[in-house]
Amino acid sequence: MSSETTILVALLLPVLAAVSCLLLGGGLGRPNLRDIATPLIGACTFAAVWRLAGDVLAGGRPELVLFEVLPGVELAFQVEPLGLLYGLVASGLWIVTSIYAVGYMRGHHEQNQTRFFTFFALSIFAALGIAFASNLFTLFLFYEALTLLTFPLVTHHGTDEARRAGRVYLGILLFTSISFLLFAILFTWRLTGTIEFTPGGILGAETSSGMVTVLLLLYAFGAGKAALMPFHRWLPNAMVAPTPVSALLHAVAVVKAGVFAILKIVVYVFGLDLLRGSDASLSLMTIASFTMLMAAVIAIRQDNLKARLAYSTISQLAYIVLGAAMATTHKKKVSELDGLGRTMPWTFAAFFLASLSIIGIPPLGGSWAKWYLMVGALETGFAWQAAFLGVLMLSSLLAVFYLMPVVVRGFFAASPSAGPSGSAGGDRKPIAEAPFLCVAPLVLTALLSLALFFVAGDLASLLHF
Repeated sequence: MSSETTILVALLLPVLAAVSCLLLGGGLGRPNLRDIATPLIGACTFAAVWRLAGDVLAGGRPELVLFEVLPGVELAFQVEPLGLLYGLVASGLWIVTSIYAVGYMRGHHEQNQTRFFTFFALSIFAALGIAFASNLFTLFLFYEALTLLTFPLVTHHGTDEARRAGRVYLGILLFTSISFLLFAILFTWRLTGTIEFTPGGILGAETSSGMVTVLLLLYAFGAGKAALMPFHRWLPNAMVAPTPVSALLHAVAVVKAGVFAILKIVVYVFGLDLLRGSDASLSLMTIASFTMLMAAVIAIRQDNLKARLAYSTISQLAYIVLGAAMATTHKKKVSELDGLGRTMPWTFAAFFLASLSIIGIPPLGGSWAKWYLMVGALETGFAWQAAFLGVLMLSSLLAVFYLMPVVVRGFFAASPSAGPSGSAGGDRKPIAEAPFLCVAPLVLTALLSLALFFVAGDLASLLHF
């Protein structure tokens, strides 16, 4: 199978998964087959993306051009190292999150499960389109598609709270992309005559420093899924959705699409040489540092666990932007987690490993990210390099304060007094470890964060292009 065909197969397999969900879960009434088909097709998608890795590692850049929309504007795809890495992450995590979602949706007897899995699969289709986009037009098209396809997932419960969260979600993401991102793309086309992603960038050295700064900020804020402040409120609001959607938002597709778009634009539109030591770079580093610290401070104050994790994600996303410029417990509040670590040891152990990785403690994969960012801060050449280094260290310290209390409460705090039924609430059934289909993906991804520490060098080599 040719590389062009492999790209097409990788893109269409999630669409096949969506169609299978509709047929098996809807018309044929076979939800068991639906729930088996989704992770199986997910595995096939990952295999297709993995097959492209050989060509990329050999120095190739597999391409697929579908058609020309306007003269010089094509709907086209190209697989390069950044896109390959994002594609592997999105398709790989789709497998484990779909398994988790099956356990969660069945365990909670959720309504409209077929609709849920259909839009989940289509969201992966949009994510892969973003990963393999060869120009700004294709990137924008799939970026908008991802927003629209995840909207039904955010509003899945259909409550007033869910609909309100959906309005915030759709409003902020569409406003930022149309007002800033689309404008930046049109402006780039006017300046350069092209919107193709090009190694070294397409903006010439003759572009004024002020123009470069304005364009970079338009792109950064236009990629609203990166949740830079003040355009971050969509993410905490979207946490009203079912927990598997939170996984899609945080880990699999949505926020990754935002920071990936910024990374790809920095590398292939601006070029690293143009931004190195520039006012534009300093401006973006300042905004990312502010977001990093403010989100961490806000996270500490959140008693709602999903809100705390949402602001943690916002803070961690800012790490990636800075680098570009240089639960199923039925408990939603941190204060309600006392003693649950002893009842749900696998879930809390996975959370503990993930927290250590986010904080940057070896031997977890996140420690390398923190290390390279600190080295990069020292090599920026800016007079404020010590300040950026301090921001990184302070942010990691703040992460300790908003993540470790969850672990400490779970494992070491006394359990609340049991009611007549033997549970903390009296009438509710006793809390036990989550179902296997929910626990297994958590443990697997936590172990992967440990394994990542030992293969970080290979990943870094992949990105040396």
